[in-house]
Amino acid sequence: MRDYGKISPQFWMGPTGRRLRAHGAPAQLVALYLTTCPHANMLGLYYLPVMYIAHETGLGMDAASAGLAGCIEAGFCRYDPATEMVWVCEMAHYQIGRALSAADKRCAGAQNEYNALPDNPFLLPFFDQYRTDFHLSRCRGAPAPGEAPCLALASHEQEQEQGHEQDQGKDQGKDQGKDQERGNPGGLPVATAAGEGIAEATLPAASERGRADCPHRDIVALYHELLPMCPRIRDWTPARQAQLRARWSEDAGRRTLDYWRRLFAYIAESRFLTGRAPSAGKPPFVASLDWIVKAENFAKIREGRYHKEAA
Repeated sequence: MRDYGKISPQFWMGPTGRRLRAHGAPAQLVALYLTTCPHANMLGLYYLPVMYIAHETGLGMDAASAGLAGCIEAGFCRYDPATEMVWVCEMAHYQIGRALSAADKRCAGAQNEYNALPDNPFLLPFFDQYRTDFHLSRCRGAPAPGEAPCLALASHEQEQEQGHEQDQGKDQGKDQGKDQERGNPGGLPVATAAGEGIAEATLPAASERGRADCPHRDIVALYHELLPMCPRIRDWTPARQAQLRARWSEDAGRRTLDYWRRLFAYIAESRFLTGRAPSAGKPPFVASLDWIVKAENFAKIREGRYHKEAA
């Protein structure tokens, strides 16, 4: 998370600000959020599910989606639903600067931040837009048909990078060996929530944990913490483990506990999923963790299907 971010008064009065105004208050709020939110980086190119916008602005999924669409139409940003990456096109100029000298340390910082980004369709256009201002030397991303390929790393830089990756691989191997010696393959956390422990026998086997690298205990603890009204987990069976591991593994953006904390906080806002919706004489529905992590249910939650009174 950044310690601070810059925002100009021109945000409200400039040409882009006037175009945002034409799309209404949700577009203005989403634009302000995209510039200042805790997930943003100095490049303005970062991972951001619409669910985050909906939850942290309080707009809800429909208004957040409409506000984001307004930002795109106003030329403020671009968004790729497949990778859930957003690019606030001019943000790097405001956060870093323009026409920096090659010796400016901010150039190296921008290159390092760019190198660390997950794959997304904005890598090449970002490089083309900022290569001169920030003296970028390494380009990522495939060019569109008919588009010239961008500059690649010089051979010396490639050799340095390959050597660095090999060193990292050796270090990771040493760390994994230490974990195995300590009897904790994969560094699996052992904390549980509120005294409601999961039986050790129900956790993945050591070989399974090392391969999956999914922190089952921590995710279950977050579920108990943020959704106390939902059924508590006592037996984390192999079938349930497989579903959670699949949701964790199928998208790089989900492989952090922060994602699951925000997901459970978002679910807590749904009257239907938390048993607070009327049910015509039947017991109200309450979502359990094993229900949440099933593929179809997980997709519907992310689409906001259960965050309307009609549900």
